[in-house]
Amino acid sequence: MKPELSVVIPVYNEEAGLALLYARLYPALDQLAQRGVTYEIIFVNDGSRDRSAMLLADQFRSRPDVTRVVLFNGNYGQHMAILAGFQASRGDIVVTLDADLQNPPEEIGALVDKVREGFDYVGSIRRKRQDAAWRTYLSKLMNRIREKITHIQITDQGNMLRAYHRNVIDLINQCTEVNTFVPALAYTFARKPTEIMVEHEERTAGESKYSFYSLIRLNFDLMTGFSIMPLQMFSMLGMVLSAASGALVVLLLIRRFFLGAEAEGLFTLFAIAFFMMGVILFGIGLLGEYVGRIYQQVQGRPRFVVQTTLEQIESSKADPDEPKAALPESALHVSA
Repeated sequence: MKPELSVVIPVYNEEAGLALLYARLYPALDQLAQRGVTYEIIFVNDGSRDRSAMLLADQFRSRPDVTRVVLFNGNYGQHMAILAGFQASRGDIVVTLDADLQNPPEEIGALVDKVREGFDYVGSIRRKRQDAAWRTYLSKLMNRIREKITHIQITDQGNMLRAYHRNVIDLINQCTEVNTFVPALAYTFARKPTEIMVEHEERTAGESKYSFYSLIRLNFDLMTGFSIMPLQMFSMLGMVLSAASGALVVLLLIRRFFLGAEAEGLFTLFAIAFFMMGVILFGIGLLGEYVGRIYQQVQGRPRFVVQTTLEQIESSKADPDEPKAALPESALHVSA
């Protein structure tokens, strides 16, 4: 039967923490089932290079009634894994959860209750972040900049514990963007969004997959994917600098004719010239971000490639001689 709740979990090199995840996730969802919430769990293996795929296959064998596993043939990134989970999901409520247990699975029930109240997008705010200080500060700074540029009001954009109603998921599934930020995309489609406070814990095992560079790239994708304001701001800056440069040239000409040449001002001109060149290079890079997005989009390549999906075959469609849980042999090998 179609479940009410789908939990989508992207997995990338999480071998060390999967057993702990299973030990907390399934009991938490079984408690929701006692309240009448039918559920399914969709793990999306994002080309892990460790034994994560094998462990996910083992878990599928253990709980095939509520477990589904989507295996990519390579690494496409967290947001592509989430989008693949959205396409595979069947529930009216879809919750995304990281596999590192920094967001407690026990909080899923609170998000489900909010969606049942009529909200179609429920974000979450970490009550006390258990991250390094530089990550916390940088995240807050980028939140403010992003809100000014995109007008998307997400208090804690780095927290992946979120709930979406089926109407939002269906709209997201119609999008074909190569680079996107799932929570922001959902926020633009939501009619009645809200946010709640949730607990945050230290990572139980492994290391964060987001480096400093990855965080910068993510925010570039977010800002250039949901607003053209950076281009407009650069255009305004170009106009202001052009006017200032013209005024400076006129001032220097007047000074030369009335006061004579001033050799000491040479280095000032050099400084101004270098500043102008820096602005130009920044503008070229900004234009390159938008042109690069266009280039990737017009190529028309698949956003991700699914190697196989492990799921229980429905009895009405299955061959009587076939086992009810189909497990392709290729799924037992970790993608290189």
